[in-house]
Amino acid sequence: MRYRINRRTGDKISEIGMGTAYIVEAEHNDAVSVIRRMYEGGVNYFDLAAGDGKAFPLFGEALRDVRKNVLYQIHFGADYSAGTYGWSLEPDTVKRSVAWQLEQLRTDYIDYGFIHCQDEASDWETYRKNGVYDYLMWMKEQGVVRHVGLSSHTPAVIQTIMDDAPVDMLMFSVNPAYDYGQGEYANGSVDERAAVYRRCETEGVGISVMKPFSGGQLLDAAVSPFGKALTPYQCIRYALDKPGVLTVLPGAKTTEEAERLLAYCDQPEEALDYSVIGTFAPPAAAGKCVYCNHCKPCPVGLEIGLINKYYDLAKAGDKMAAEHYRGLDKTAADCIACGHCDGRCPFGVNQSGRMQEIAGYFG
Repeated sequence: MRYRINRRTGDKISEIGMGTAYIVEAEHNDAVSVIRRMYEGGVNYFDLAAGDGKAFPLFGEALRDVRKNVLYQIHFGADYSAGTYGWSLEPDTVKRSVAWQLEQLRTDYIDYGFIHCQDEASDWETYRKNGVYDYLMWMKEQGVVRHVGLSSHTPAVIQTIMDDAPVDMLMFSVNPAYDYGQGEYANGSVDERAAVYRRCETEGVGISVMKPFSGGQLLDAAVSPFGKALTPYQCIRYALDKPGVLTVLPGAKTTEEAERLLAYCDQPEEALDYSVIGTFAPPAAAGKCVYCNHCKPCPVGLEIGLINKYYDLAKAGDKMAAEHYRGLDKTAADCIACGHCDGRCPFGVNQSGRMQEIAGYFG
């Protein structure tokens, strides 16, 4: 397993995390075994926005003896009083739900307490007006909540809340379909979504990725909005290549599914290459580098994806990006304009022209 650091909290977070969407479909003992196998495979980050309250005691049983080694996302606004998931902005309901979740998880603290499911501007207004946000921050002051998170599908709302609240982790839906305007949660334009990624990277806010497979649609050509199937590994790599992303949170309900997810880290580069999405990228995405590295190998050894990423981040205000850029073995100034990368880019980026632009920017 590979790990990334949340720069705001210092937490070391596994690139593969675990969501809870499907775990309750397994028999009790099987579900506990799946969760434990994910942990033993190096997973240390678990999202608890479960579809069913039955998920919580499963995690409590599977991970109670290693609680100090794992990180939980718990959502202030997810309500399980009816058994299955519900959404509530009533403070008393939220308080009861959080207390119940802690009891079922057999823990007395929350690693990341989330401002939950804020998809409309009015959601955030109500969340604060009703006192749910105040309760979350009070729990942080008491030491029960260690860090603050935010879950949303909407870039404009994310930007507003990040202006207002000390967000340490964002849970955002990241996949090619949503980034390219396809699907129920494809909120925001290509540029608006890219701005969220870059802001998070610039400010050190980590991103945990929900819906990496677009509810499974991207894995099935018959239902994919693009008419082509991607593999889970391509989707995971796509998400992990986005600025700010620390971990991807797919679900699993069998040990076989768990093993396949854990095998991500052992895949050869060709199995992770998602450049095929360039064939169905919308016009708004044309000519924009997505850091996929399909342009490799560069004849002079440039890390073209990283050079582009550091440039984009530097322009977005990330002061560390320039330092990282100058730390590369070769920079854009070493480009010989051979055009090899231009011919290989599936997104139609004039990379040799970009290298001249980037070299001029950094001087």
